[in-house]
Amino acid sequence: MNDPIPSLPARGPMVVYRAPREWTRLHPISPLLGGWAVIGVAISIALYNVAPSWTGPDEDIQELAHLVTQSILWFAIGVVVILALTIGLGYLQWRFNEYRLGDEAIHHRKGVLFKQQRQARLDRLQAVDVVQPLLARIFGFASLRIEVAGGENSGIALEYMRLGDAEAMRNELLTIAAGVKRAKETGADASVDAVAQALATGGEAPADAGAGTGADGAVAAEPAAGSAPHSGSGSLRDVTAMPAGVPETPAAEERLVYKVPLGRLLLSIVLSGPFVWIVSVAVAFGVAVLVSSIDLGRVFATVFGASLFTMLPALLGLLGFFWARLSGGFGFAAGLAEDGIRLRHGLTETRRQTVPPGRVQAARLEQSLLWRHQDWWRVTINVAGYQDDQAAVSTLLPVGTRQEALTALWLVLPDLGDPDPAGTVSLAMSGTGAEGGFTPASKRARLFDPFQWRHRGVRATDRALMIRRGRLDREVFVVPHERTQSLGLTQGPLQRRRGVANFTVHSTNGPVKPVAAHLDLEDALALLESQAQRAKEGRARQTPEQWMSAVGIRD
Repeated sequence: MNDPIPSLPARGPMVVYRAPREWTRLHPISPLLGGWAVIGVAISIALYNVAPSWTGPDEDIQELAHLVTQSILWFAIGVVVILALTIGLGYLQWRFNEYRLGDEAIHHRKGVLFKQQRQARLDRLQAVDVVQPLLARIFGFASLRIEVAGGENSGIALEYMRLGDAEAMRNELLTIAAGVKRAKETGADASVDAVAQALATGGEAPADAGAGTGADGAVAAEPAAGSAPHSGSGSLRDVTAMPAGVPETPAAEERLVYKVPLGRLLLSIVLSGPFVWIVSVAVAFGVAVLVSSIDLGRVFATVFGASLFTMLPALLGLLGFFWARLSGGFGFAAGLAEDGIRLRHGLTETRRQTVPPGRVQAARLEQSLLWRHQDWWRVTINVAGYQDDQAAVSTLLPVGTRQEALTALWLVLPDLGDPDPAGTVSLAMSGTGAEGGFTPASKRARLFDPFQWRHRGVRATDRALMIRRGRLDREVFVVPHERTQSLGLTQGPLQRRRGVANFTVHSTNGPVKPVAAHLDLEDALALLESQAQRAKEGRARQTPEQWMSAVGIRD
């Protein structure tokens, strides 16, 4: 696009270790990492059941000591039994939990009494995440979550392996899925530069972008702990005799694109609607108490005591909102590599996502009223395959400047199909009416949409459909034509009387739900027909499985 992605220092080369081709168990400590919460709950229940209960003031210190002494033995026996059962069940769980990488898919089987076997086809790979819950991060372990297209519960979670092994396996899976054949004559630096050039200019990268100086200068790493022996020929899919843990090819290098400073993240939470609402209610309550000279203790006892159960869900929801924003945006960084967009974030649970840009179904840029002075934007996406885990993976930029928001959009849609993409998107972000070639909402919608109708509009470029809406909180939706799932028109009773309709683009499960509301019925019908044709042509041009070819990178 017009504004190039900043050329920041790249991370040092990593090493891909061949994933096991034979059935292999996960790390033996996996049951403890995954079952520590169950152990804690069981011990708490045992402690609660054996602990004495006090009902009156007549109990003295001597009786307390006597009862506690009697309880210690039973408590210790209970703890030993619980630990023995946990270790035994954990061993069985680990013993019958295996995985292997095949030529076309990764296979996973588990279960003692009830067997379960799944496979994730590599040509249907949507994303591969390295996730570290708090306890696993302390001891240097991680789980590998593999998401594929194929409906609910179609992914695979490998819990747990050492962090280095998880990252190495992720690299290999994404290398295969991206369609990159890493021979010795292929240089990683040239390919990464070509991807960055394609994203920055919106054009095709050089045809020889994949040709490099060779892998002779690659830095070798120590063998990954727990690497299994394997065999393979020169290709990642083939099988040759190779010693365990010997590096085969360097992993895709990562170029940092943007980071979110902690100060900006905290200020964005303070400037969010829920936080301002809480502060406003607290201030109003305090002013009312001071003005009316009412006893503060009695007010608290009356108001909060009577409405605790009614207020608790709302308070928990607000706390959950704040925690999700803080935890999801903490340490957020986005990088670019040959195998996709790499996102790193998390406070208690760190997540390393790698999302191939071609698997992003839709994007949304949003700006709240309180962010307008700073011109901050948030970018979220729909990624096929995640199903119920969208909340953890849908954020491409938690809070950033306008330029960072445009850069985030270029990462997932490097070619908007417009001669002035930055100008077009900027008009979508802050324009009104027909500015920027948008088809605006009908004037007849003023009756039931008096404040926002001027800020609604829709426009199709050669590669994507753009929808804007919002006067106070602004939103821009971008859907690549080839990612259109289906289209629809809806009309309510008032809309039928006024001759307007809502145009809906159905996307995969996620936070982005594109709707162009209150269009003239004639415009909506014409858009329905033309967008269906554009979606058909886009799917015909698309190479869905190997995203790098779509942005001009060749082997």
